[in-house]
Amino acid sequence: MKAFLTGVALAGLLLPTMPALAHDNHGGLTEAKAAGRASSAKAAKGRKWLAGDHHIHSEFSADYEVDPANPNAAPKPLLGKDGRYTISRNAQMGASYGLNWMVSTDHGGPLHSRLNFEQAYPELLVARKTVPQILIFYGMEFDTPAGDHSSMIIPFTKGERAQLRDIESRFSKREAFPTDPARDTEPKMIEALRYMKAQPRQPVVIANHPSRSAKDVGVYGQYTPAEFRNWNDTAPTVSVGMEGAPGHQAGALKPDGSNDPEGARGGYRNSPTLGGFDQMTARLGGFWDSMLGEGRRWWITATSDSHSNWRDGGSDFWPGEYSKTYVHARRDHGDVLDGLRNGRVFVTTGDLISELDVSVQVHGGKQAAMMGGMIMAKPGDDIDVVIRLRDPAGANHGGFTPDVARVDLIVGDVTGPVADRTTDKNATTRVEKRFTAADWTKAGEVLTMRHTLRAVRGPIYLRVRGTNTGQAEPITDPKGENPWDDLWFYGNPVFVAMK
Repeated sequence: MKAFLTGVALAGLLLPTMPALAHDNHGGLTEAKAAGRASSAKAAKGRKWLAGDHHIHSEFSADYEVDPANPNAAPKPLLGKDGRYTISRNAQMGASYGLNWMVSTDHGGPLHSRLNFEQAYPELLVARKTVPQILIFYGMEFDTPAGDHSSMIIPFTKGERAQLRDIESRFSKREAFPTDPARDTEPKMIEALRYMKAQPRQPVVIANHPSRSAKDVGVYGQYTPAEFRNWNDTAPTVSVGMEGAPGHQAGALKPDGSNDPEGARGGYRNSPTLGGFDQMTARLGGFWDSMLGEGRRWWITATSDSHSNWRDGGSDFWPGEYSKTYVHARRDHGDVLDGLRNGRVFVTTGDLISELDVSVQVHGGKQAAMMGGMIMAKPGDDIDVVIRLRDPAGANHGGFTPDVARVDLIVGDVTGPVADRTTDKNATTRVEKRFTAADWTKAGEVLTMRHTLRAVRGPIYLRVRGTNTGQAEPITDPKGENPWDDLWFYGNPVFVAMK
């Protein structure tokens, strides 16, 4: 247990020691650790919050047509039928809505790896040239064996084109023609993750719309808590998290901007989203907290899942129009991917905020950790938390000027691996402090709030969320809800381990 408490890997649940993040303190006990902090400070130089989206479809997310005259031939891909726009168009719109980075993620189909390699990739290169102000990653919405879909983000290298073709052709469950049922099993996904983990430049895999197929709260569909634990155990530096807020958030908007009373945010028709977020994230003390309570580095993101914009009769916002995933990184592909892999991430809808800094340190100490990081403390230490955010004064892309009404500091105990891998609850999770305007200081657009946890006795994690609503907890989103009225942001956790 001592190894667990000090953040060293235990049974694959915690990451091996990572390069320290900005302001992290991993104990300060040796010259090597001190040198690591100096190296970390150097690595963090120039980082700022960069907005992005890792789940975007282009015309190469095809429909497929079987030739009735030759039904045994591979189906013909029909471009522009599911995903509607070119990669360049997606990038142009993303840049216009304030994105700094994006991932092109077309889903697969029969022999789709060939389509990706021969047609989609050259168009991605065109987009990089025509929209140079945005960092564009190559990737796909992986047709996950024994699951739903996942964003697969390929590292930016000369070999990116071949790397994606290799993984998709080997493991995508819809790739084979004729259909191969052996591809659609959880052992196949575990094999895929082991394969990706062994690569010199590992991809990042993020589970998309995790509860869209759920039948009710806690009644899961294609994705289950045990499945995600198995993924994270197998490849903790590849399988790093899930969409906290799914795309398709414009499902209740008609092309004229009026509300569709039958539209469901996220396409979640069986078990709705809560404040626009998936139940696996939004439920206080729910699945996400159960993962963090094990000490897992399991992060959340937010995306557009853009196929067809609501103005064109679709259910989607443009990339960056409504949801943003902010990564604390320099403006280069490698550091953005490193930030996603290591949790230097917060998410927001409706541009409720544009910056979020959470600083956690032992009272009287000199080193602090930010989101995704960890500090060491002794039993009985007080822990100081400083939250700083930017609440933009201008209107968002819906034409509204939302204000942050409340910020919650959430704390949970880190108690180690669960005995029941289907667990989706953490009974220790609590709202430590609710901040309103009476509790923060304001300087222009910047709100700052502080809190001290007294005499912490064991390892914990801390995370932050906020809203423009008066809801104490996010409530079930009714059909026809205007997504601009119900906005939330979530920060990824900071861990406190015991010496």
